[in-house]
Amino acid sequence: MARFKRSEVQPHEDYGFFGPGSVVWKVWSYPTAPTVGFQRAVVVEELDPPLVAAVHGTQGIYQRARTRYDRTLRYFAMVAFAGSREVSKAADILVKVHSKAIGELPYGGGTYDANDPASQLWIQLTGWHSILYAYEKYGPGKLTAQEEKEYWEACALAAELQTCSPDDVPRTRDGIRAYFEQMRPRLSASPIARQAMNHLLRTELVLPPVPLWAKPVSLAVAKAQRIATIATMPRWMREMAGIRQSRLLDLLIVPVMKVSFALAHLNPHVELRLLGMLSPSTVPVVAPIRLGIPPRTEEVLTPAEARARYGYAKPAEAHLEFRARQAARVFGDGKAPSDQGLIESQEVLGPLA
Repeated sequence: MARFKRSEVQPHEDYGFFGPGSVVWKVWSYPTAPTVGFQRAVVVEELDPPLVAAVHGTQGIYQRARTRYDRTLRYFAMVAFAGSREVSKAADILVKVHSKAIGELPYGGGTYDANDPASQLWIQLTGWHSILYAYEKYGPGKLTAQEEKEYWEACALAAELQTCSPDDVPRTRDGIRAYFEQMRPRLSASPIARQAMNHLLRTELVLPPVPLWAKPVSLAVAKAQRIATIATMPRWMREMAGIRQSRLLDLLIVPVMKVSFALAHLNPHVELRLLGMLSPSTVPVVAPIRLGIPPRTEEVLTPAEARARYGYAKPAEAHLEFRARQAARVFGDGKAPSDQGLIESQEVLGPLA
């Protein structure tokens, strides 16, 4: 397997919002993050009725499964590792992207809006919890009490890049559990939720095409990740979604994945090659961190400092006129929303196809 040449890897502008030695870099740079952790996040998210309505309305996960996975994972990784200017720009353009995901709820009445703070909080906490859960189950194990405290403080900091309020982010594991218990009665395994969850569990859809001789290996890898992801989901959630898997498989998959991830993490070049198969556009984000390439400026900023420096508004206050025009098109004129934000996002998040 070819090695990455340090001279060909572009350094980030700065350390972004966390930096070396942070628990975020420790957890998010482990190979459980872009695999089981990320897949768990996007699967569990679909139980939220407004969120799955937005996903179903755009049809992105069905029409372009590989590029949608690639672009979304790239954004997740950017928040953890990329320079503050680049992340601020991505967070800003994401508001315009989400402005397209509005409409009428298909079940129960009402409307949905992907920029709604409650939906954004659900995405934020489900994502950060899933990444940590996968790290603990299939990676090195539990964080120390101090590391966990730092992790949830970092989650709140990263929430400043969403339309939700950092004040609503719990700072402890008990607080996170309480949030999910509070959300549980609001969750629903509607037909479109079940469809989306089962679709997103098909890892083979986001893997690159392989020669005929390699297909059995590719399918085995996809099957193992599906089993591992389902094994992280609580029984009540699986029953709600109609997802079946034996307790024996839940147990057997743990040593398989722990050993596989540990071996992959031994060599950053191998790890980056494997990441490239799953999400090519995420490799330039992670490569400087895994290869130890320092940024051009060795500083860590807060999202507020970055917004002030680069001239971006808070996400909740960004592009209000554009969002209003989108709402008028959809709810007033009965037209499809503009793709402007989606098109503009390609410069930051990668191509749509």
